[in-house]
Amino acid sequence: MEWTGARYADKPTAEVRTRIAAPPERVWELVSDIGLMPTLSTELRSVEWLDGAAGPTPGARFVGRSEHASFGAWQTTSYVVECEAPRVFAWAVEDPEQPSALWRFSLAEAVGGGTELTQWMQMGPGRSGLSYAIDRMPEKEQKIVYVRMREFEANMTATLDAIKQLAEGAASGKADA
Repeated sequence: MEWTGARYADKPTAEVRTRIAAPPERVWELVSDIGLMPTLSTELRSVEWLDGAAGPTPGARFVGRSEHASFGAWQTTSYVVECEAPRVFAWAVEDPEQPSALWRFSLAEAVGGGTELTQWMQMGPGRSGLSYAIDRMPEKEQKIVYVRMREFEANMTATLDAIKQLAEGAASGKADA
């Protein structure tokens, strides 16, 4: 990620993509399984559907519990804002109208077979835990945002790499790791 000098109000974004040698339907099984995500993340500790939901559908809610060395432990409620199997799974964190973050997995059939998987996120516009760090050190806002966006990009890269391994292992008949 290159330095952009972005501030929180700029709603900075990060995007990572990979090509996976497995069909979109197989990749969809993985990206739409919120219970799998804590096993692929360095921050996310647990996730569970709320209100009796059993999977992603527009309007469904889930709670996620996370932990970070600099921010401590926290919990957020997310709302599915877009869900079209096996193409898009997106959610807004905390408030669908003014989210603290937006997250999206997009899947497309790759030329020659397989899946082009993209993970995208947008910080803000609603306040998040990062807002409190910025409140305490407003003169460092751009650096705080940059460091956090780099963490998101690195974590997203690791997540997509893990999804790729799981999907391709299953596609080749290997056992899931």
